Amino acid sequence: MSLVVGVLDQSPIVEGGDAARAFRESVALAIHTERLGYQRYWVAEHHNSASFAGCAPEVLIGHIAAQTTHIRVGSGGVMLMHYSPLKVAEVFKVLATLYPGRIDLGIGRAPGSDGLTAAALAYGSKIGMEYFAARFADLLAFVHDTLTFTEALNPVKALPAPQQPPEPWVLGSTPDGALLAAHFGAPFCYAHFISQSGMDKALQVYRRDFRPSGFCSAPRVSIGVAVICAETDQRAQELARSGDLWRARFERGVFSPFPSPESVRNHVFTEAEEKLVEGRRRRQFIGTPAKVGAALRQLVEETGADELSLVAITHDFEDRKAIYSLLAPELGVQPVHA
Repeated sequence: MSLVVGVLDQSPIVEGGDAARAFRESVALAIHTERLGYQRYWVAEHHNSASFAGCAPEVLIGHIAAQTTHIRVGSGGVMLMHYSPLKVAEVFKVLATLYPGRIDLGIGRAPGSDGLTAAALAYGSKIGMEYFAARFADLLAFVHDTLTFTEALNPVKALPAPQQPPEPWVLGSTPDGALLAAHFGAPFCYAHFISQSGMDKALQVYRRDFRPSGFCSAPRVSIGVAVICAETDQRAQELARSGDLWRARFERGVFSPFPSPESVRNHVFTEAEEKLVEGRRRRQFIGTPAKVGAALRQLVEETGADELSLVAITHDFEDRKAIYSLLAPELGVQPVHA
């Protein structure tokens, strides 16, 4: 089976831009990558963020699906700890009814926010992370019209009932997320762009403990990777500097838009910041298309991954589009009607 390659879009807000521009660029990038032949397009969930606009992936999914024709569109992911499993199932079954065979339901365990914002989303709910597995079990039951884990909810049905329900995924960057996916027989996407160090252990746990389910008969692994490429290595390094400066600000507690080239030129990185950048670069693939493509192919070979999900953030949108164009032939991505 050929490698499935998708996009993970965090709807980044850049200096000089705003959330409206970020959403326009998300739609434009989805259209662009669909034409190139990418097979999935996932949008992220972040709250109370000056850096990422996507706080309601279910809304953006519907908007993107309406302006594309065949690429699968989904969440990368819904932060289920905040929400009712029934409501999430209903929303995604509506999407799956409107766009048959095209909707993915990626679920994350992280809050996607700071603690106070998470409390505001919960708004008094006493159900904590210790109940996450039960919440996920009920979500799967509502999605697939099976008996719920919470027996009292068995009479409740999540409607409508699409011919092809949304495809559930678990997203994670720890062995705990891998264990959840394995227990419920769900495909698993490991967030390499968040943590490289736990990947081998997480994939080992996932494959070792995987239990086949009615919607996934064997382990399926995707890896989310951060990529920056350009025609020359020097240019790729220059493009990556925006993310470097963003991260340096983030480590000081500043959540800000992604810096412009001018802001990068005017910033003198301290020794401590350069060490931070060096560590961050171990989770990124930066360079020419040939260099990045070779590294990604090696990653797939070493991990046995079935899919890749590419995360690319640059200040200029045309540079961001170009990354996906340059990497497509390196990863065997071809237009559907080519």
